[in-house]
Amino acid sequence: MTSTSSHPSEPALDERTRELDRAHVFHSWSAQGAISPMPIAGGLGSTVWDHAGREYLDLSSQLVNVNIGYQHSAVVAAIQEQAATLATIGPAAGNLARGEAARRITDRAPDGFSKVFFTNGGADAIENALRMARQHTGRDKVVSTYRSYHGNTGGAVVATGDWRRIPNEYARGHVHVFGPYLYRSEFWATTPEEECERALQHLRRVVECEGPASIAAILLETIPGTAGVLVPPPGYLAGVRELCDAHGILLVLDEVMAGFGRTGAWFALDHTGVVPDLITFAKGVNSGYVPVGGVLVSDHVAATFDDRVFPGGLTYSGHPLAAASIVAALDAMEAEGIVEHAARIGSDVLGPGLADLAERHPVVGEVRGLGVFWAIELVADHATREPVAPAVVARAKSELLARGVLPFTVDNRIHVVPPCVVTAEEIATALGALDEVLGLLDADL
Repeated sequence: MTSTSSHPSEPALDERTRELDRAHVFHSWSAQGAISPMPIAGGLGSTVWDHAGREYLDLSSQLVNVNIGYQHSAVVAAIQEQAATLATIGPAAGNLARGEAARRITDRAPDGFSKVFFTNGGADAIENALRMARQHTGRDKVVSTYRSYHGNTGGAVVATGDWRRIPNEYARGHVHVFGPYLYRSEFWATTPEEECERALQHLRRVVECEGPASIAAILLETIPGTAGVLVPPPGYLAGVRELCDAHGILLVLDEVMAGFGRTGAWFALDHTGVVPDLITFAKGVNSGYVPVGGVLVSDHVAATFDDRVFPGGLTYSGHPLAAASIVAALDAMEAEGIVEHAARIGSDVLGPGLADLAERHPVVGEVRGLGVFWAIELVADHATREPVAPAVVARAKSELLARGVLPFTVDNRIHVVPPCVVTAEEIATALGALDEVLGLLDADL
């Protein structure tokens, strides 16, 4: 995908973008001296391009959030119309766009959710969900998993389990456990049933040893995303729900990455039948067109604050531009059958295609996922499941970019997470590029 016919070719702007970025932009999770950003000048659907006109099929959805695709005309028009009508208003005022956005979100939530607390993104959605849980229960501790990412703010990053937590451990009351991950089981499990049973027993024992009456919430990504698209085995989330109910602990499900079409359902929890007490969401709700996040608050938790002040708030909570983008995005996803399309692409095209790659390429240890939410785990040895070295993943990324495919890579994995609007033809192109690149990696084993 290197055609330049449909876009202006201004390569000097690519270098100008890099110069300005290196001079003035401080990047997240990076050593600043090593940064050479990839310029992106525009996008449409599942494709982006640079100023020189080079096109890339986006298998990353940027940060796994451009669910509706780039530059959806209805969402862009809604933002423009709202900006012309009322560009900003504080959260204490009533605003029609905000109310309509909240209604559309609650309409797609499980029964028993009538309220939304809007935030600016996923991290502060986690912060406020944990605040609600602590206020509601009068308890302090939060249990989450080591293989997780919940955001970069004070409590969210400590709830996170991966390496980013360690230099940032300033929040109190956080406890971590191992969640289910059969391919690299911490529990010597050999079947999904064993992994489920033993992971639940591990969680149960941690809760007992920490003191159930001290635990406000168990916080889980419904499907851990950055940690590897770790679809939980059947029965695991139901078992966590049962454990929470037994001890008066709130269950908080983080749907920031997995929600709003990513798994082929409105929420990933829809696949399980499990209803939590709080649901966090963010970028997928409007594909990141305007920063926004929020907490879906169950009715019984919301009732806690009918006569008690909720001690939290944000200047831009329910910002009208964000709200308008949510209304337009969810209406368009409904009208165009985008969630159902993501489910079909996953079950009929992407899932089978990735399974075929796994069968033919020794470097692939496992593929797993749902909808347009997949990961390819790369190994140096099938028997030992030793992960490939970082240099191997760096080569895979470089080779995919050279073939016009923009990947999302984490640790020893290539995550295949295109927009929900990706076509079967685009998936065929992506699978062809992956096939070539995996063949190169096989040759080096």
